[in-house]
Amino acid sequence: MQHRSILFTLLACLLGVVSHAQTYSVLIKGGTVIDPKNNINQVMDVGIFEGKIRKVAKDIDPKEARQVVDAKGMYVTPGLIDIHGHVFFGTEPNHYLSNGLVALPPDGFTFRVGVTTIVDAGGAGWDSFSEFKNNVIFNSKTRVLSFLNIVGQGMRGGNWEQDTADMDPNLAAGVAIKNRNDVVGFKVAHFQGKDWKPVDNAVKAGKLANMPVMVDFGGSTPPLPLEELFMKHLRPGDIYTHAYTLLEGNIRETIVDEATQKVKPFALEARKRGIIFDVGYGGASFNYSQAIPAMKAGFYPNTISTDLHTGSMNGSMKDMLSIMSKFYNMGMDLPSVIKASTWEPAKVIHREQLGHITEGAIADVAVFSMRKGNFGFYDKTGYKVEGKEKLECELTVMGGKIVYDLNGITSPIYLTK
Repeated sequence: MQHRSILFTLLACLLGVVSHAQTYSVLIKGGTVIDPKNNINQVMDVGIFEGKIRKVAKDIDPKEARQVVDAKGMYVTPGLIDIHGHVFFGTEPNHYLSNGLVALPPDGFTFRVGVTTIVDAGGAGWDSFSEFKNNVIFNSKTRVLSFLNIVGQGMRGGNWEQDTADMDPNLAAGVAIKNRNDVVGFKVAHFQGKDWKPVDNAVKAGKLANMPVMVDFGGSTPPLPLEELFMKHLRPGDIYTHAYTLLEGNIRETIVDEATQKVKPFALEARKRGIIFDVGYGGASFNYSQAIPAMKAGFYPNTISTDLHTGSMNGSMKDMLSIMSKFYNMGMDLPSVIKASTWEPAKVIHREQLGHITEGAIADVAVFSMRKGNFGFYDKTGYKVEGKEKLECELTVMGGKIVYDLNGITSPIYLTK
């Protein structure tokens, strides 16, 4: 009887230890949590369980966790949201960013820089979306969403993107409404005509589906006026991407007057009206001659994004963290940089369940170090800004699971398949 009592006691203790240890599947300890939605910017611990944020507090007992991440001296943020990428990759020749060779498979370019959600910006149109969904969305660990191109064929380049007959707002809205879990809005891009039809059709689709429109605007000579775009065609909440670009050939108006280095008054009014200004860095869509005076005037981007594709990643863009580091080195404080890469894009695409570390929220989390050294941040013209600090991703958590760990700061380390 005494032996049985001892056995029950030992078993109860063992079960107690197991239960105690499973309060959290992952515990991120000792990092500075920057969570703009909740106005947090201090050293906190983040406990994760069953894919959700379970607790954000000081000094959570590491014995309660299956895995512990040592984030001391690092920054802990929501998983980054890149609202302008190109991930409708494929093998079709002459398909550009729509099932073509210039787009990229998301999982190879997201987790390693803290991105847990990426929005494909117009690669798929209403006619090609099902292929994008079956090939990419369903087969990616990264959360992949879509701005549906107003062109049915999507971003195939050339004449396909000039065909106004293929820009059907009703068909586009129908596909978007049917796929609300995956489609967040509509995209206009690369149109070279002197016609507002692409923008107006996208906005019509946006009204039908109650979704925002992202505009990559300009191509005609002389360019159609931005003031008219912002004030007469777009709605509050619609997005102007490539905000800090200067294109050769006078085919797109700029938001900063290059002669006076002042932000144009209509851009300030557009911001007050609720137009969203997105970086959309890309291979040719960012100039320091636009960005530096805009930053000095306090004209910060609402959202930071990459315009990721094979050309931009090997050019001056690099990746999400490189762009964030550029804006940080231009004087944007780190919480504002994080906000423009997490909570703001979540609101812009109406995915408010993302972009924050609220208890009960989806556990998408990134851990960054701030590297010290001598770094050169250049643009497409070769103009370089030197900096002493640069963000580097140490660890990424997607849906409560560690999907990237640069230096093995997790203990114990369990390799995911």
